[in-house]
Amino acid sequence: MPKKGGKHAEMGKDMQAQCKRAKVETACSLSVMSFESPDSLFGSLISPIKQEVFFREYWEQKPLLIQRNDPLLAAYYQCLFQLSDLKELCSQGLYYGRDINICRCVNGKKKVLNKEGKVNYMQLKKDFDQKKATIQFHQPQRFKEELWKIQEKLECYFGSLVGSNVYITPQGSQGLPPHYDDVEVFILQLEGEKHWRLYKPTVHLAREYNVESEDRIGNPTHEFVLKPGDLLYFPRGTIHQADTPVGISYSTHVTISTYQNNSWGDFLLDAIPGLVFDTAKEDVALRTSIPRQLLMQVDIADSTKKLSSLLRRLADRLENTSELRSSDMKKDFIMNRLPPCLGCDSDPLTPGGKLPKIDSKIRLQFRDHAIITVEPDQENSVSRMKPPSYAWGGTAGWGVQVSHMMGTEDDTASEEGTAQQTHGLRFPLSYLDALKQIWSSSTTCVKELNLTSDEEKENLALSLWTECLIEVI
Repeated sequence: MPKKGGKHAEMGKDMQAQCKRAKVETACSLSVMSFESPDSLFGSLISPIKQEVFFREYWEQKPLLIQRNDPLLAAYYQCLFQLSDLKELCSQGLYYGRDINICRCVNGKKKVLNKEGKVNYMQLKKDFDQKKATIQFHQPQRFKEELWKIQEKLECYFGSLVGSNVYITPQGSQGLPPHYDDVEVFILQLEGEKHWRLYKPTVHLAREYNVESEDRIGNPTHEFVLKPGDLLYFPRGTIHQADTPVGISYSTHVTISTYQNNSWGDFLLDAIPGLVFDTAKEDVALRTSIPRQLLMQVDIADSTKKLSSLLRRLADRLENTSELRSSDMKKDFIMNRLPPCLGCDSDPLTPGGKLPKIDSKIRLQFRDHAIITVEPDQENSVSRMKPPSYAWGGTAGWGVQVSHMMGTEDDTASEEGTAQQTHGLRFPLSYLDALKQIWSSSTTCVKELNLTSDEEKENLALSLWTECLIEVI
C-alpha cells in the first residue's frame, strides 16, 4: 500500500483548487492532444511510447504504465469529466442502473447501493460522503463532447466500438472487488489519486467478466498510484483492483475500453455461415445429404473425417476469395459507432458549394467514417457506401450519441430504426471500382471515374454530394 498521511491531504487540497472551472477551461485551450487524425490521437494518448513499440511489446501481452507529471496534461484530462459535472447532469435526468451505479467492495464482494428511478444529486452525494460508495457513470461520452471526440477517433483507429465508464471513489474506499474484464482497457486519471494492484491473469485474453477471490490471485505483479495526467493500459483478462488512498479526498478516472468480442474466434463465428452458404452454391459436396439418422446419434465420430474434408474445401475456397459476405460484426460497428464530432454548435450537415459536374474535381469527406460494403441482393450483388451524415445534427445525430454503447429495451424497434438510418447509398456492383477510386484518392476528376458513361459519372458524384460525402474543389 502507498504511504498515507499529511502529504496526500495537501495534494488533495491542491487538486480541489485545480478543479475550478475557469482554470480547467484555460488549460483545456492548450494543445496537449492531437486530433488531426485517428493515428495522431492515439499517438498523443500513449506518448511518449511509440505506437510500434506499444503493439509489439504491450498490446494483448502486458500492462503499460505512463506516469507523466505534466500539469498541462493533468488539466486536460480533468476536462473529460469531474465530480462537479454530476450536479448538472443529474438535473438533466439520470437513472440508477442505466446511467449510474452506486457500489462498494465489502469483504471482497461488490455491494450495489442503487436506489430506484431518477438519480437525486443530494442523495448521490450523501451516499458518496457517508457510505464511502463509488459512483460509476456509464458511457459518459453521451454527455461530454471531449470524450466523444476521443472515442470517435479511437473507433476509427481500432475499427472497433469504444466505450467508457467514469469511476469516482472517496478516500479510503474501494468500489469493485478483484476482477478481470473482456476488453482492452485504457485508464486516464482525471482527479485525485488511485492506488492500483494488478495480478497475473488466470484466463489469458478473457472473453467474459469475472470476479476473482483474494486467495486465488496471489501477490500483485504491479502496484502503483495513478495521478492526474497518468495513463494505464492492460489487456483483457488482467486481474485488477483499485482504491483511493486515505488523505486523498476522492479519485476520478475514466476507463476507455475496446475490442470486446473482436477476436479471430468471433470473426470466424460471424463469417463462416456466409462462406458455407456461398460455397454450397458452387460445390456439390456441401449439398450432398448427411448420413441417415445422424441427427439421432450421440456419437458422430464416424462423420468427423467427412466434416474435416468439407472444412478443408472451405479453406481452399477462402484462400481464393477476395471478398467475404458483409458480416454482422461489420454491420454492428457501422450502425453503432460514434459519428464525427463537429461541435455542439454546428448546424446539421447539408450539401453546400458547387454542384459536381463532369469536369469537377471532387474529394471524399470524412474518409475514416465512409465504408464501402458489398452485400447480397435478391437478384444480384450491390455495392453500398455507408455515409456518416445520418448521425449529425440535433435530431438523428443526437440519438446516436446518447444511445452509444447503451443497448436498448426494445431491440427489435431499435434494429428497425437503425437500419433505416444506416442503409447507406445503394449502387449496382458495376459502380464498385468508381467508389473505390474516390475512396482511395486524395482528389478525383469526375470524368475520370471508372464508369462507362458521363451520365453515370455525374449521377454518382451528385448522389455522394447530396449526402455530403464529397466536396467539389
